[in-house]
Amino acid sequence: MRSLLFVPADSEKKLAKGLESGADALILDIEDSVSLANKPLARETARAFLAAHAGRTDRPLLMVRVNALDTGLTDADLEAVVGARPDAIMLPKSEKGADVTLLDAKLTVQEAIHGLDDGAIKILVVATETAKAIFGLGSYQGSSPRLSGLTWGAEDLSADIGSETNRGTDGRHTEPFRMARSLCLFGAVAAGVQPIDTVFPAFRDSEGLRIECEEARRDGFLAKMAIHPAQVPIINAVFTPTPEAIAEARAVVAAFAAQPSAGVVNIGGEMFDRPHLTRAERLLARAGA
Repeated sequence: MRSLLFVPADSEKKLAKGLESGADALILDIEDSVSLANKPLARETARAFLAAHAGRTDRPLLMVRVNALDTGLTDADLEAVVGARPDAIMLPKSEKGADVTLLDAKLTVQEAIHGLDDGAIKILVVATETAKAIFGLGSYQGSSPRLSGLTWGAEDLSADIGSETNRGTDGRHTEPFRMARSLCLFGAVAAGVQPIDTVFPAFRDSEGLRIECEEARRDGFLAKMAIHPAQVPIINAVFTPTPEAIAEARAVVAAFAAQPSAGVVNIGGEMFDRPHLTRAERLLARAGA
């Protein structure tokens, strides 16, 4: 999974366009992009969309971003969509691993009601949307076997801490938000789940998006969220391993396979050690996926 495209769940037109975007996953949003008055419509539209497309084999992953646990709306969201078999639920404004454990329990009940296999629906978490959440990023390990990814958000965090902006004049995130980004990356890896980079809101700035994607990939993120279909091809291109990277990874794996007791191998006059092997194996796994 390289690209995750947000689509307001109350817009049938945008949902249909999302299917044609090439995104690896669609996030049917019942939270921030939908007004309170439109949430019942969004639930029903999301349910109908899932019911129409969940059985297809030629589709992206279909996820639903529900409303946060402290809103009192989460149960109604789950009751509306779980029976239509989403692949995952995205939990916003999570502050600790216990929030994931609670959502897991709610999903277990809904899966039983609708005759689904226990654990069929995965969980992705937006893990940095409050100041308090920053201190819980180390608590997701072991919170639920459903947990498959952690991502971070800058807009809600900016509002929570009272910052004037989350990006500087150069377009890059300012220091508090770069720290949140790094801690999310560490938290995801520690939990053994996919680290996913946040959205790039300037959807007409293709070069800025590409640069931010390349920095995220460089640092260890494996995917990025999008807010517009035009962003998807750039995200997919950057997070797809290149033929050159695949060839190098295969050479590293082959060299260690030929010398299984070696701690370091020489390939073309360059030394590669065991951490290089780990990175090579992970890259090849992503390429295969």
